[in-house]
Amino acid sequence: MLLLVALALGAAVFLTWSVQSARLDDRINAELGHEAAKLREFARAGVDPATGRPVSGVRALLTAYLGHNLPDDHESFFSVVDGRADRRSPYPPPARLDHDAAFVARATRIAASGRPASGWADGPAGRVRYAVLPVRMAGDRARAALVVAEFRDLQRDEAEETTRVLGFTAFGALAVAGLAGWLVAGRVLAPIRLVRQTAERIGASDLTRRLEVRGNDDVAALAGTFNTMLDRLEAAFATQRRFVDDAGHELRTPLTVIRGHLELMGDDPAERAETRELLIDELDRMNRIVDDLLVLAKAERPDFLALGEVDLADLTVETVAKARGMASRRWRVGEVAEVRVTADRQRLTQALMQLAANAVRHTGDGDTVEVGSAVRGAGVELWVRDTGPGVADEDTARIFDRFVRAGPGPRRTDGAGLGLAIVGSIARAHGGRARVERPPDGGARFVLELPLRPSSAEPSPVPVMDDGPATDGPRA
Repeated sequence: MLLLVALALGAAVFLTWSVQSARLDDRINAELGHEAAKLREFARAGVDPATGRPVSGVRALLTAYLGHNLPDDHESFFSVVDGRADRRSPYPPPARLDHDAAFVARATRIAASGRPASGWADGPAGRVRYAVLPVRMAGDRARAALVVAEFRDLQRDEAEETTRVLGFTAFGALAVAGLAGWLVAGRVLAPIRLVRQTAERIGASDLTRRLEVRGNDDVAALAGTFNTMLDRLEAAFATQRRFVDDAGHELRTPLTVIRGHLELMGDDPAERAETRELLIDELDRMNRIVDDLLVLAKAERPDFLALGEVDLADLTVETVAKARGMASRRWRVGEVAEVRVTADRQRLTQALMQLAANAVRHTGDGDTVEVGSAVRGAGVELWVRDTGPGVADEDTARIFDRFVRAGPGPRRTDGAGLGLAIVGSIARAHGGRARVERPPDGGARFVLELPLRPSSAEPSPVPVMDDGPATDGPRA
């Protein structure tokens, strides 16, 4: 860009010099014509201005004219009479053309021809534009002429000086503007350069670097967008890394069991049948683990939820109807929220069924499992409550983490420890959270807290379900 501006300035300076030179030549030609006109007027008057008397003879006329008409700084006047330089204007000229024999001879030939002529000559002061104006008077046979010399190179020096000053000023201003532009551009582009440098330093092992966002301009918006992209990349890499670590951690045990039994399996048909059943059980467990890990991995993706209209009252009742077939428990519907919200119905059902399955594992025949929902302030709650042994205090803070198995006695080792982690992921995907409570009368109450995003549809009527008398909590 600066190169284009410099070329444009150079063209402008050259054009200025060309115009100045052309105007100088026009002005010099006009000055020569002006001197010829003044000489004609003076000759027509025929009076010496100094004495007021008429002049007699060509020499006297030219002498009177040179004494009356003074040249400018870059001009010189002198007369030529009968082949010799006769008189010169009083001020010293830039160069003495009247001492140049060749030039005087040229002027003498023009004077003899009787026709005015102009041309160019070279002298000590450079290029000279001249005019020879022959003068004749009746009764005087002398061949005389007035020589007007314009020292063009001296006058052109002024135009060149003007052009030079213009060039220095223009290119100096361009240099200052270029330096200022470079400094300003450096400050403006610094965040962009920082984006590039940060991108070069980021690798799969270090996605924690972020750009500092300052201001609210386009560059700040770019830095914010870049940070958001890094957040998504870091989350994606973390999910991938977690999946690989979890899969390797949890699948290593069943693979070891399968390998060991295959290596020790004999030829006895009964032993083979027993080993086969054991291996199928381990493979089924591996399949469940892989399915759970895939659900947890998908929970970090933006398309994990398929949002739609969900009637919480219907969801609560349907969950109890589906969970009743898991085991012989006293299933009941607790409080219900007669509200429609925007959520993923299938994911919420999956979370509640996981909580129901967890309640079944930690309860026995005759225990009560309650499913309920309610509106609490700016949010809603979905819960599954059981009358089992409850959750120890040291487990409440980590029970929704992966591969955490909490519970008293031998049940602590049941399952892979991914069910409640899935519940927590579903809650977080909806913008909420999962927690566990210890009711005063015993048992455990697992709660999903979700933000209230109501739908415009009207709620449907809620049926009441109960599988028998209960002693822990209100009936629906």
